[in-house]
Amino acid sequence: MKVLKFGGTSVGSSKNINKVINILNDYAKTDPVICVVSAVGGITDKLLLAGELAKNKDTSFNNTFDIIKDIHFSIVKDLVPNNNDSIMRYVDEKLVELKSLLDGIYLINELSPKTSDKLLTFGELLSSFILAETLKSRNAPAAYKNSQDLVVTNSNFTKAEVDYPLTYSNIQTYFNAAKQQITILPGFISKSKSGEQTTLGRGGSDFTAAMVSAALNVEQLEIWTDVSGMYTTNPKLVKQAYPIKKISYQEAMELSHFGAKVLYPPTVQPVLNLNIPIHIKNTLEPEVAGTIISNDDTNGNGPVKGISNINNIALLTLQGSGMIGIPGFSRRLFETLSLDKINVILITQASSEHSICLGIEEKDAEAAKLAIDATFENEIALRKIDPIILEKDLSIIALVGDKMKNHQGISGKMFSTLGKNNINIRAIAQGASEKNISAVIAQSDVKKALNTLHEQFFETKTKQLNVFITGVGNVGEKLVEQIKKQRKYLKENLKINMRIAGLSNSRTMVFNDDGLDLNHWKETLEAGEKASLKGFYEKTKSLNLRNSIFVDVTANYDVSNLYADYLRSSIGVVACNKIACSSDFENYKLLKQLSLKYNAPFLFETNVGAGLPIIDTLNNLMASGDKIKSIQAVLSGSLNFVFNNFSDKTKFYDVVKDAAAEGYTEPDPRIDLSGVDVARKILILARESGVEMNLEDIENTPFLSDSGLKSDSVDDFYKTLIEDESHYQNLYASAKAKNCQLKYVAQFNGDKASVGLQEIPEGHPFYNLEGKDNIVMFYTQRYPEQPMIIKGAGAGADVTASGLFADIIRIGND
Repeated sequence: MKVLKFGGTSVGSSKNINKVINILNDYAKTDPVICVVSAVGGITDKLLLAGELAKNKDTSFNNTFDIIKDIHFSIVKDLVPNNNDSIMRYVDEKLVELKSLLDGIYLINELSPKTSDKLLTFGELLSSFILAETLKSRNAPAAYKNSQDLVVTNSNFTKAEVDYPLTYSNIQTYFNAAKQQITILPGFISKSKSGEQTTLGRGGSDFTAAMVSAALNVEQLEIWTDVSGMYTTNPKLVKQAYPIKKISYQEAMELSHFGAKVLYPPTVQPVLNLNIPIHIKNTLEPEVAGTIISNDDTNGNGPVKGISNINNIALLTLQGSGMIGIPGFSRRLFETLSLDKINVILITQASSEHSICLGIEEKDAEAAKLAIDATFENEIALRKIDPIILEKDLSIIALVGDKMKNHQGISGKMFSTLGKNNINIRAIAQGASEKNISAVIAQSDVKKALNTLHEQFFETKTKQLNVFITGVGNVGEKLVEQIKKQRKYLKENLKINMRIAGLSNSRTMVFNDDGLDLNHWKETLEAGEKASLKGFYEKTKSLNLRNSIFVDVTANYDVSNLYADYLRSSIGVVACNKIACSSDFENYKLLKQLSLKYNAPFLFETNVGAGLPIIDTLNNLMASGDKIKSIQAVLSGSLNFVFNNFSDKTKFYDVVKDAAAEGYTEPDPRIDLSGVDVARKILILARESGVEMNLEDIENTPFLSDSGLKSDSVDDFYKTLIEDESHYQNLYASAKAKNCQLKYVAQFNGDKASVGLQEIPEGHPFYNLEGKDNIVMFYTQRYPEQPMIIKGAGAGADVTASGLFADIIRIGND
């Protein structure tokens, strides 16, 4: 004999009921089947709503009743389109009874627990009868049995207590004599010893199925629902979650207590006592294996079996120096909550006895605070303890696993993983059995927390990075394409799952918390919402994705001013924009401090040498204990390109235009040619060397003509290049006469820095620097005579994008 219980969604439509019928017919071919049925999905809530409306003298209860009526009639007509008179007659009779009951509630303006139980029985009575009669109409060997004839309880309405000996005897007597292959039983409903209608409370249909299974000592109880078993965590929030093949009773109950709604713990006690396995199956996908709950846990999973959560939690804190060493505080606290029928979900107490924290449902929070403040009114008045502290909008997350106690470091991994994503923990609770580690966090952090912990404990060590890019111009477009091309490689070889979750240009912006489709990102961005720098930040923050990284591919002052906001929100920042790191030293210092405080990486390698590892090398030298004595560098790929291509056979204007067309200069070439860009770069290197310095401290010797320096616009500047061609030819002629090359050089010597055009003699490391290449020479304590040299392309969209990409990967490898 097999016992199958089908939940509300399994019988929520005629389509699903047909799936249930197919399952029952398949099982009945080999074994007698007992099928316990819940009310049609959503009907119990509608019955409760109708009752409340009627009690409150709201005539719209009639509308809710009409919906209930239409749902059931529609299901019958779909299931049994012909010869359904007997079914329709029964359904109509029950609905007439229901309408009379609601009218009565409306008239007396009262809904007692006893009446509430009677009201709620209609859902199961209707669904089970419809299923049984549909089976009979299709010639299945089925019979209907009202569970109220079998399950006997006391008169504790809404959550009646079962008389097990009498109930088990009734079940055994009936089924020992039953001849049919399929028996349909309504779940949840029962009758008291005096014959009054009662219900078994939340999870009552599971309870009915468990009692039948225990009374008949069947081999296995099957609970059919709309998911394929118990998952490693909530699959609606964590797409990588997957069903657990086998799990112990204790683990299943812990997960269920903390939000896994597949199973309601108290209802399975009858089968647990007899070690009857429970098999969770999916009505919509009956071929899927599902989850087996038993004491025979041979599953090869790690020590953590699942991660669960409960939302809408409030935290109550009772604290004060007057509690220390004084007995009775805990008793009075819990007694107060008990008298107000407030359930405590989580408890934690400091060893100093200075405070007790309680997690309760948020709906009970205000009542709990009033009751506790009243109980301790005298102690509060005498300032022995503080008024109760109430915090709302919280959730509890829990790691569950029988084997956690045998593995060191589980709690350490849990809390460090949460900490790295700046998920603040308000309270912690862990039982001595170590089967559950619970933490109270902000409800807004639940999705991030579950994804982060699932990645840590259940997935191949792949780290997901969520990238948000502002500035999808020349460099930004190259970066997107590089990420698109390398995603598979990163996942397979570096175990980094990189997703672009947000993009913005000057006109539009677009977001997708599952990652944008990079095959059509241009079209998606074109159709996006209106761009806003603050809006981009707010959306990035509100998505609250783990390992979020903001990438600034602009030269915009306002964008750089938002770095602090991103870092405070624990969102990493990767920037090729030099403005922030070359701004006032106090701002630079603040960004560094925020990065450390909020565990948010702040990387800006491309500020100095595009894709060259200049800052990274400098940081490694400093971290290893070396000291910078001096730096000599050619740091402008654009200026090096210009002076490598300028001669007495070319025009300075044409060469600058070529550099701009190749993307080597900023949109405003004056930033490059004035030396400001190079000054910012050497300033950044000086600061990274540990020296406090500002931009005005850098000696900048310009080579532009006076009119070029004073130009009011980019167009005016280009005109000066034509007009002042002789000025630039004189610079070239002077260098050529000395057999020198013109190079724009940056220098830093301990506490001084300068930039300017220099005539570099033959034999100098800078002399043969070609094209757009950069070169940096670090003279340090360890490299006093022969410097450490870094040389390579220092400008261009591809190499700059690759430098940004390298910074993002560096964050992923942390």
